[in-house]
Amino acid sequence: MRHIAIIGSGPAGYYTAEAAGKQWGEDARVDVFDKLPVPYGLIRTGVAPDHQSIKGVARRYEKTALSDNVRFVGNVDVGKDVTVAELQELYDAVIFATGAPEDRTLGIEGENLPNVLGSAAFVGWYNGHPEFANIDPDLQGRNAVVIGMGNVALDVARILSKTEDELAGSDIVEHALSALRGSKLDTITIVGRRGPHQIMMTPKELGELMHLERASPRVDKSDLPPVDDDAILEPGQRKSVGLLRDFAAIPENIHGEKAIGIEIDFFANPTRFIEEDGKLRAVEVERTKIEKGRAIGTGETYEIPATLVVTCIGYRSSPVEGVPFDERQGRFANDDGRILPGLYCVGWAKRGPTGTIGTNRPDGYGVIEKVAQDIGQGSRKKGRDGFDELAAKRHLDIVTFRDWQKIDEAEAAAAREGAPREKFVDIASMIAARQ
Repeated sequence: MRHIAIIGSGPAGYYTAEAAGKQWGEDARVDVFDKLPVPYGLIRTGVAPDHQSIKGVARRYEKTALSDNVRFVGNVDVGKDVTVAELQELYDAVIFATGAPEDRTLGIEGENLPNVLGSAAFVGWYNGHPEFANIDPDLQGRNAVVIGMGNVALDVARILSKTEDELAGSDIVEHALSALRGSKLDTITIVGRRGPHQIMMTPKELGELMHLERASPRVDKSDLPPVDDDAILEPGQRKSVGLLRDFAAIPENIHGEKAIGIEIDFFANPTRFIEEDGKLRAVEVERTKIEKGRAIGTGETYEIPATLVVTCIGYRSSPVEGVPFDERQGRFANDDGRILPGLYCVGWAKRGPTGTIGTNRPDGYGVIEKVAQDIGQGSRKKGRDGFDELAAKRHLDIVTFRDWQKIDEAEAAAAREGAPREKFVDIASMIAARQ
């Protein structure tokens, strides 16, 4: 028998559990731990609420979760309720699939001002993550600045600009919908330190800005390189830059018909957040130029009015005491998934926040191949039975997958008309719903 502990129940965790089942069949016992009482990680709390088709991948994970050799162990905080060392005593392999839940920071003046938020916090707020449900961003000002040139920045800008009707079929939580309903924003500026050819935005997500009811995207034509230069780009990136050219060609009268302008400001590197009477007033940026693919400051600065800032500049994994961590990369220190004997990582915890949801599947199968090489026929460790003994001694209130299904049913029953669910946004309510 092989006893496997996976810490994290998002895509990386469940693809790894699926791989373990394929590798060993009935000779595996896989426990998937999560500190929340609910599974699926970023599928639940990171994917934009208006992208319901993407969230459908959870049905695949449900099949794995309900298999006889896999168990969901929710409401258990590894590092607090049980240590990594204790899990290593019980299981043949312990695999971190904890993702990268912390925001990277800019490290500039004013970053701690009210209403300057990281994307993990802001996205967690509108997706109902218990850790961020109470951040209460102020949307009563007119100017939002979103820092970053990837799809997360697009998600934030899109959610800020959508009407209530446009969000009707989403699973955005009620507290966020209520705040957006009363929003006074009329300008959203997406800021990036490099140019159009360096964006990480994909065509599908970028194209959605063209179809918003009350918002219109704007690009300064002077920021765009000559059309012929697009030939060097990969097809997807070329399509994205083509959309930017379409934005630049939108007539002013069309912009005038929309209540919100989404400005995309290239070659702008934030240097400080400016306050006035203790409140955020503006973002100071330095104009940049591109040299050998890098953004170089020109010394020219200007201000962008801002009453709300959301930084979307990447994520970091959370360090765990006793586990080697690469501070520069913001992930666990590992050799292609191996951290220490018996200790592994997968997904963003292994490679950093890159790739798509599907990237985690080969990653999960790859780490299980390494585990199989390392543990052979397994050992006489106690595995699941040993953990249950420990949990009973510590009076841990474990949430099972069957419990999650009851929580899921309760959320669906509480949904507003047209929405798939109304999420519980605190742990106590989640646990109470399983009764």
